[in-house]
Formats: sequence, C-alpha cells, structure tokens
Amino acid sequence: MKTFRFYLNTVIVIAFAMTMFFSCKTDIEEIKKIGISQNIPVGVTEHINLFYTDSGKVKANLISPKMLDFSNRNFAFNEFPDGIHLVLYDKDKDSTVITSNYAILYNSPSLIDLQDDVVIVRENNDTIFSDQLYYNTKSEWIFTNSPISFRLDGDMGYGKGFDADVEFNNFEIIEMTGTRTVKDY
Repeated sequence: MKTFRFYLNTVIVIAFAMTMFFSCKTDIEEIKKIGISQNIPVGVTEHINLFYTDSGKVKANLISPKMLDFSNRNFAFNEFPDGIHLVLYDKDKDSTVITSNYAILYNSPSLIDLQDDVVIVRENNDTIFSDQLYYNTKSEWIFTNSPISFRLDGDMGYGKGFDADVEFNNFEIIEMTGTRTVKDY
C-alpha cells in the first residue's frame, strides 16, 4: 500500500511538473512588448535636418526641432510636436516652403497632417494660410477642407478649402471670396 501511494504521489508530482514546464513559453517579442507602452514613443530625435532625394536630385528637406517615433503602433506614425519646416523642390528647382507648429507623418498612407498656423509659400510669394492642411508625399498633392486665406499675385482672398499640386499649376480654392485683379491686355 505504501508503495502504491508513493507511486501515485510521484506520478502526480511529475504530471504537475510537466504541465508547468510545457505551459511556460518564452516569446521574446511578447517580453519586449511588456516594457513598451504604445502611448510612449520608441524613439525621440532632436534637431532633424532630413533630405529626401530621388535619382540623385533633392526633392524635399524636412527640418524640425523634435520628432517622436511611434513605429510601435499598428498604424505607425512620427509626431513633430514643435512643428516642421518643409521645403519641397519641383522639377524646375523652384521651392515651396511649408511650415506648421505641429505635424504628424503617417508612414503607410504617405500623408503629412500639418496643424496650427500652417503657411505655404511659393517662390513667387504666393501664400496659403490655414489651421490644417494635408500633404500627400506620393502624389505630391496639398489639400484641406478647412478655411484658408491666401495671397496670389498680390491679391488677398479666402476660401473654405484648397486643393493643389506642389507647383500650384493645378489648384482649386473652394468657395473663394476676396479681390482678384484682372490684367487688361
């Protein structure tokens, strides 16, 4: 009887130990996630001066005092809490300068959400002012449904939205009001 009880206790202890042994798994990625909250950036970069080139030509220059990297999220993005200064160069090497006090760069849709005191200035001093604008980096398109004010060829005006390519060759101001000088030929 003692042998049977000893045998039964040994089997129970071994079964319990084996259950515990096989129930524990070490997934390194899960362990890493424990220490990283998705609300905390995985990286902070200061004094950014980033150049984007295509076929050896500079297409854009992004300058910002601070960037927060949230690539640990399912929908990865970079946040610029202190604003950005973005210079876009077209094929004729003319520049478009975009500044804002806050910006978010979404990697997957290739979109920059510019907020708070957004100003776009072309080389000929055509200027757009808004509280929020979007820049699609793939299609090189600027747009907003927020109210804008603008200065084109020295004339001031307002609109309820804006849609344009980077070179301002094709643009539309939604519900435009203001003055526009017509040249007499």
